Amino acid sequence: MNLSALNAFNTVLVLAPHTDDGELGCGGTIHKLTALGKRVVYVAFSTCEESVPVGFPSDILTHEVKAATSELGISSDDLRILNYRVRHFPAHRQEILEDLVKLNRELKPDLVFCPSSYDIHQDHGTISMEAKRAFKNTTLLGYEFIWNNFQFSSQCFIELQESDVAKKVAAMEQYKSQSKRLYAKDKLIRGIANYRGLQAGIEYAEAFEVIRLIVT
Repeated sequence: MNLSALNAFNTVLVLAPHTDDGELGCGGTIHKLTALGKRVVYVAFSTCEESVPVGFPSDILTHEVKAATSELGISSDDLRILNYRVRHFPAHRQEILEDLVKLNRELKPDLVFCPSSYDIHQDHGTISMEAKRAFKNTTLLGYEFIWNNFQFSSQCFIELQESDVAKKVAAMEQYKSQSKRLYAKDKLIRGIANYRGLQAGIEYAEAFEVIRLIVT
């Protein structure tokens, strides 16, 4: 997807089941959009307090997501943080759907990013499924987590520049509490961007499942 295609979108919504999911799944694209002057609203549904590593305060991820999304150019006013319990989303499908419907009515986004349909994590799967219901009349792209997908339909590639990849890495570096996780490493982030770029005949890219495409 080139710049002219991205310019068709003015209000973009990123649905992150947990803090850092949006950065990992589409951080380079988020930076590309904010650099174009587009409004990007980021919604984190859980700060995963039950999963915070020993030695960190329970609310550390709240602070880290604020710093990370700022790196990507998202306004503090456009960061929404909800309080669902990590790994318990399936029990709250209706409440989550209602939250998404409210977001749709409030923001009327042109483009929505969510976890892909192939994501096996229970929380990611819930957000993906309810997003299809709430945003069935909106272009909806599913981002990938290679460690959560047994398969993935890479139907859309968004080209990234070095600056976009660097900002994605910088955003993930804000998550000091997650620094031991392999997926947060510079080498893996750049490796995936290189791999998806190679598939599209460019240097760097992020790949997405096209869940819904609305052309007007």
